[in-house]
Amino acid sequence: MNSFTYYAPTRVEFGLGAESKAGQLAKEYGATKVLVHFGGESAVRSGLIDRVCASLDEAGLFHVELGGVVPNPRLSLVHKGVELARAEGVDFVLAVGGGSVIDSSKSIAYGIANEGDPWDFNIGLRKPTGCAPVGVVLTIAAAGSEMSSSCVITNEETNVKKGCNSDFCRPKFAIMNPELTLSLPWYQTACGCVDIMMHTMERYFTPNATMQITDEIAEGLLRTVFENALILRDNPDDIDARAEVMWAGSLAHNGLTDCGNGGSDFASHALEHELSAAYDVTHGAGLAAIWPSWARYVMDGCLDRFVQFALNVVGVDPEEYETAEEIAHAGIEGMEEFYHALEMPTNLHELGLDLSDDDLAERARRCAANCGGSRGIAKVLYEEDMLEIYRMANA
Repeated sequence: MNSFTYYAPTRVEFGLGAESKAGQLAKEYGATKVLVHFGGESAVRSGLIDRVCASLDEAGLFHVELGGVVPNPRLSLVHKGVELARAEGVDFVLAVGGGSVIDSSKSIAYGIANEGDPWDFNIGLRKPTGCAPVGVVLTIAAAGSEMSSSCVITNEETNVKKGCNSDFCRPKFAIMNPELTLSLPWYQTACGCVDIMMHTMERYFTPNATMQITDEIAEGLLRTVFENALILRDNPDDIDARAEVMWAGSLAHNGLTDCGNGGSDFASHALEHELSAAYDVTHGAGLAAIWPSWARYVMDGCLDRFVQFALNVVGVDPEEYETAEEIAHAGIEGMEEFYHALEMPTNLHELGLDLSDDDLAERARRCAANCGGSRGIAKVLYEEDMLEIYRMANA
């Protein structure tokens, strides 16, 4: 057994029409002036922003709006949001969107509560001493940022994508209406399902002792997304499948699936962040392209976990194989088949990248530097290891 702290203070309102509670909830958590932060025009065209703002009006809350968040959210928009919030006296940030919108909102909220540039927190120059309260109306099941302590931002001037982790930024509430995800293109839905599973898989592959109950939760979550992703591929209007995936996204990244496992890996995320920072690829697709190569490279470091994953998640029949290594490889191959079934890539070429060895070496150099020299727990990866995984994914 390993000691752990589990802290998940976010209030969840889950169900059809739940976005009508946004104003009431913001007021309960002390809001008087709200920044409504969102992405593109779809949130406006769908009427969602109007419904959310009407809810704020009903609660008697002043509000200003700032759209324009894009995938791999940009620091420049964070700066614009902080400037707007300070000028308008904003004391609450309401994110209406998915992980990119939520992370941008968190960074703006850090800027409201702290002097200076919030980017300092992402690159480790300073630590935040507080954060303006954040609420969420979730529209994309993927990142889990609606319940997490993570805030990942891309500095487009330096092509650096880094996260700041602090409990200060955990949202006060998360409103989850699976109906709001019905309009998503299949590609976004599929990328979201990959991201959700990866948040648990990053915690699952560990050489340390684990707890049976945590393993059961993690494996059940992974199987649930596995099954419901395929349902949504064939029937994107299945609201029950969307509900399963949406709730799984929150549980995958609020700390529940690493209780008692002695640490998390997140090397695949670090490797992918360098790709999305440099080439602006979609995060979930980038993870799918990197994971098989990462898995084959580190498998020997926690072989028992890869066998358990193959048997309990992928459904590999052990009678068909003679060795533990063969079972583990079959599990990795099963995930590749699953990614292809979702029309997701399993290497860099399928992701749309054709990189030179110099490109790969630069990505590895940056990854190692941004990780402080190394990353991983399934196997500790240094720059040379990161380069080899990139090469495997690019072969």
